[in-house]
Amino acid sequence: MAATHPPHVVALLYEAYLRLQNIVLDAGKAHDPNVRPAHSAVFFHMEHAGIRLGRLAEKAQMTPQAMGALVDDLERLGYLRRVPDPADRRAKLIVFTEQGDEALKVGYAAIDEVESRVAALLGEDGLAELNATLSRIIQEF
Repeated sequence: MAATHPPHVVALLYEAYLRLQNIVLDAGKAHDPNVRPAHSAVFFHMEHAGIRLGRLAEKAQMTPQAMGALVDDLERLGYLRRVPDPADRRAKLIVFTEQGDEALKVGYAAIDEVESRVAALLGEDGLAELNATLSRIIQEF
């Protein structure tokens, strides 16, 4: 009989991430059914003052072509627009529109809900410990 062992930490972290992310994605879908899970890479890595496509792709660990397709989608849906970069008028910055800002508010509200549910599950001390532990892992790796 093969020995069983507890799940790997990486698998547990990934599964927890997926479950919590689904709450945020569901809120996004409720706000606008045209927003797809893939678009979360843009929302997560955007800089509110604006960001160049290459930098956005780099932050999301995607090719510029793949990120460009997502940005094109979100621009078509009215969440983003491209404006001249004041530092280099030949370059473009991707910025949120008013509609994009509203979508961010929906996303942040969903994130607040997730944090509240985790706090209710773990207690405030448990949540603080989880934050500290995850921050430490992020710093070390």
